[in-house]
Amino acid sequence: MQLPWLVLLSLAPAALSSSANDTLLWGAYRPNLYFGIRPRIPQSLLTGLMWFGTQDYTSVYQTRHACDQGDQLQSYTWTKYDAREGGIQVIKDAKNNVQITTEFLKVAGGDDGGNWAARIKGEPLDPLIPSRISTIFYLGLEGLGGLDMDTDEEENGLEGDEVKFTGSTPELDDFVFRIVDGPNNVSPSGGIHYEVFQNRAGKTHFLGQPVPAGSIWQAKEYIMQRLLQRAQEVVAPYRDPGAGVPDPSYILQLPDEVYSGSNLYAVQKIFDGEFQFDVFYESSSSNQKLSSSTLDEGIPALAAAFDQRFKRIFPIPSDYSSSRQDSLEAFSQAITSNLIGGVGYFYGTSIINEKFSYEWDEEDEGEDGLDNDGVRGPRLTEPKKLLTATPSRSFFPRGFYWDEGFHLLHIGAWDDDFGLEILKDWIDLIDENGWVAREQILGEEARSKVPAEFLTQVPNYANPPTLTVAITAFINRVKAASGPSDADLGMDFGMGASQTPFSVADSEPGSRSLSPEVATTFLKGIYKPLKRHYDWFRRTQRGQIKQYARKARSRTEAYRWRGRSGKHVLTSGMDDYPRGPPHAGELHLDLISWMALFSRTMREISEFIGETDDAISYSEIEKAILDNIEDLHWNEEKKMYCDLNVDDDDESYHVCHKGYLSLFPFMLALLPPDSPHLGATLDMVHDPEHLWSDYGLRSLSASHPEYGTGENYWKGPVWVQMNYLTLGALYNKYAVEDGPYKLRAQEIYRELRKNIVDNVFREYERTGYVWEQYDPNTGHVTLILTEKY
Repeated sequence: MQLPWLVLLSLAPAALSSSANDTLLWGAYRPNLYFGIRPRIPQSLLTGLMWFGTQDYTSVYQTRHACDQGDQLQSYTWTKYDAREGGIQVIKDAKNNVQITTEFLKVAGGDDGGNWAARIKGEPLDPLIPSRISTIFYLGLEGLGGLDMDTDEEENGLEGDEVKFTGSTPELDDFVFRIVDGPNNVSPSGGIHYEVFQNRAGKTHFLGQPVPAGSIWQAKEYIMQRLLQRAQEVVAPYRDPGAGVPDPSYILQLPDEVYSGSNLYAVQKIFDGEFQFDVFYESSSSNQKLSSSTLDEGIPALAAAFDQRFKRIFPIPSDYSSSRQDSLEAFSQAITSNLIGGVGYFYGTSIINEKFSYEWDEEDEGEDGLDNDGVRGPRLTEPKKLLTATPSRSFFPRGFYWDEGFHLLHIGAWDDDFGLEILKDWIDLIDENGWVAREQILGEEARSKVPAEFLTQVPNYANPPTLTVAITAFINRVKAASGPSDADLGMDFGMGASQTPFSVADSEPGSRSLSPEVATTFLKGIYKPLKRHYDWFRRTQRGQIKQYARKARSRTEAYRWRGRSGKHVLTSGMDDYPRGPPHAGELHLDLISWMALFSRTMREISEFIGETDDAISYSEIEKAILDNIEDLHWNEEKKMYCDLNVDDDDESYHVCHKGYLSLFPFMLALLPPDSPHLGATLDMVHDPEHLWSDYGLRSLSASHPEYGTGENYWKGPVWVQMNYLTLGALYNKYAVEDGPYKLRAQEIYRELRKNIVDNVFREYERTGYVWEQYDPNTGHVTLILTEKY
């Protein structure tokens, strides 16, 4: 997952400025690809990059396109990326001995989203061995409009430095698309049978063909099918023994054909050694022609501006040595850039099943088990759009509710307006009943990356409402923008630099939302659907109190996750964490804690927008929930918070598994600093026999009989976001507010922060990636299926 940067960097909120269409329309919004640019328009122009090695004939069958752990790349990392300006990505492909750098630059102007330019350049990872690469850059058009190749076709490839296309769509109007060679490219030449193929060597090859509506995302399959079909025909005369096989670069070429009605075009270049080519998109409304000098000057300027802004917004704390600060800053920049560069734009239908349930949830079903249309079983929804950060470009390139609140904490600190664009899209997904699917699998491309058993979403299943964390953080940034509070200026306690927010006057890009007027308008706009979502949680996830003679001050505030199986509670986000056996009467500590936080967030929004009566109501619900956490979930004998379940005699009992679950009232800062239960909770946190490790807090106590067993997903591994919640609670509340455990909280914060940062950084240097979870015994990444950046 994400968030080590929030641990590493200051938690200071950034000041932000306006989000204009010409700076946010285009982006690397196809994060599932190593490099793919598209606009935030449902059916429009899509582009992508593919490459393979020509050192042999087998590499073509491992053509790189979509991010895939099976490609075994050493890394693919946005070292710098800003949603408004563009960025720089470095891709290391050892199998093909090439480092590819993709540079993306936005050029604002005009009425249709502005222009953009990209530079694709490569160099050998090892200069002592060959590096022979074929790149294919494609562009395809979905929906209304047209796309044509303006450059005259040549039977044996194109000799000029430029390939030009023109197109038009209702949203983008007219545009020009050009692919231009760099100055010093070298193509393979010589060798056996060179004389036969020399009339095609060193040229740009191309393909244009029509593909069905909704199929541009399958560009690789269409393009490679035509390339391999031609290769089989061309290589046929050389199959006889003794004929000698031609160089792969002479055979593995596009056919240089354009068919009538083409909406997919591919441009292939074949290189020997270092290479470079540029891609330019020019909107007719901008009246600006781009050139190589645009990138020559623009990319260094982008990098310098990014560095300066990063130092202002996320300064490396001073408690790190000066020699280490540079490497930590580069690391932090890469994590931030990969998070923002991993934002995708998705559009399409999803699959839902209103009436699926396990037997312990059947009490909630209607009498006939049919949906509103009288149909039983899964169905497709109407298409929807979503701008969202993605947990993993290779493994989870789609929206996850559980992850998005954490994503938005950091995105909002960098560019609040961009963060609100994402948040608004998520709010727009709330249906008329108040439900949001935990996974947003929108369209066939997204579905192609999901195992069949996880495709269907169920409208009575929840997920932790982490958007509340992001909304609360936004409100705090708006309040802080008028100037630092005494608390903001005093949160040093040996951590390095104090956390001083910027003011709106600093005019950081994306700061418009920090204006109280703009913030109020935004919060009023999301209030009703968010309230509908809150009410859905309270209605559908409510648990039972009086049925099992449980004693609590509130007779209504108790909650349980619907949709759990015998061994998993996927809806909780903590998939295989130990729970009791499924039962309609069970109550879940983590969910009631999330509902306390949700109530607090709704109260804060109500207060901000002047809904005074609602604010009073939310405050009363929050208090009732907090009371019931104590009454229902605290186990005095074991000195910990626990789930509840029901035995065979219908008696209620605590289900106590010492781990992350036990910490929820503490992690979400629900306990007062003088809580009589805070000391025992901190004991558990800091005890190496239970949760404490040199690499962060374990998900399950090291003394638990299930520690490290089974799937071992949430049965021991160190999860970054849960450690972040712990650090946030310590930093913002227990280490700064007066109470009997203040000094101890400061000590734990210092040690835990160092353990997390040092290990995440070590593993980044070792593996080339940042991971969501780590082995509590070694600090290494635990699972091949874990998410990564």
